[in-house]
Amino acid sequence: MNGKENAECSSASAQRASQTRESIKEEKDVRGIHLMLAEDNELNAEIAERLLSDEGARIAVVRDGQKAVETFRDQPPGTFDAILMDVMMPVMDGFSATRAIREMDRPDAKTIPIIAMTASAFEEDAQRCMKAGINAHIPKPLQMERVLTTIAKCCRH
Repeated sequence: MNGKENAECSSASAQRASQTRESIKEEKDVRGIHLMLAEDNELNAEIAERLLSDEGARIAVVRDGQKAVETFRDQPPGTFDAILMDVMMPVMDGFSATRAIREMDRPDAKTIPIIAMTASAFEEDAQRCMKAGINAHIPKPLQMERVLTTIAKCCRH
């Protein structure tokens, strides 16, 4: 290879690497996404809120499933892009809250992505989530790379 061919090859290789980096960034991009975070554990909620906010997401935190249902109901359709739903919460668990949201008579109730967060990572737990109307299942403790990828994937239209 002569110097010109070598430079062109290096340039093409650098361009492909740059495109790959951009693609990976897009896979995890949550900037501007408005999320409801339903989490009863104060420390878990604080950490998730901080990390997601640092990535550019807007977060509304609620402490139980009933509050998640009420908050969703009381906001105009399209307010939230997705809901992160803890499965085990007081007052109303995440499964019941998801079913209540899915049964609402409003256009976004059937389509809003609901992502379960649970310490139960068994296949039957994931199946139970899907039966309740949950779109995705993220095991706890939360791994931010997986959380960001899941949110970005669920919120792309």
